[in-house]
Amino acid sequence: MSSEVVEDEFEFYSKAEKYWKDVPATVDGMLGGYGHISSIDINSSRKFLQRFLRDGPNRTGTTRALDCGAGIGRITKRLLLPLFKTVDMVDVTEDFLTKAKSYLGEEGRRVRNYFCCGLQDFSPEPNSYDVIWIQWVIGHLTDNHLSDFLKRCRAGLRPNGIVVIKDNMAQEGVIMDDVDSSVCRDLDVVRKIIRRAGLHLLAEERQENFPDEIYHVYTFAMR
Repeated sequence: MSSEVVEDEFEFYSKAEKYWKDVPATVDGMLGGYGHISSIDINSSRKFLQRFLRDGPNRTGTTRALDCGAGIGRITKRLLLPLFKTVDMVDVTEDFLTKAKSYLGEEGRRVRNYFCCGLQDFSPEPNSYDVIWIQWVIGHLTDNHLSDFLKRCRAGLRPNGIVVIKDNMAQEGVIMDDVDSSVCRDLDVVRKIIRRAGLHLLAEERQENFPDEIYHVYTFAMR
């Protein structure tokens, strides 16, 4: 449980905000110096997502997506804009969203909203999104805030919509990272939080071909 490692909630959030303010607004900055893994990451995510966008009675729509913890728009640019008509972005760091407007280029015209907000305070517009993509950011929320945010995401889905989480998973328990003020949870803890939010897992996949020295990364689809 994050409550066991997060002693002061206010400090947990304010320290993370301060950390990201000092991070360069580049792909390498977004990926903590691992910019070279971006293509591997995006290609795997595309393959994962496309199984839900294929033809079929419960096919997920392609009208609108939400990129949570979007940063400068790495995922919006390479994964979401090529697949969805419009995208909204939310991030706590204003400088990243400002940079996104030039980084996204011409296609950025299809980004409807740039929300500057922490996810603990953000509510997706109800019944609005086909896909809500949440990558490398759940560690910045306490368990209670993550569960509550996922409940709001569930309400934000259109029919057949999905919520996707892609993130680092600890081997066991919950590990605090004091540098960026985040937690890394194990698979069981994450699954419990997903269930607590009233969401049902549709798919779960471990990312392959990432460097050995980083955490295992898993992708979950749910609704």
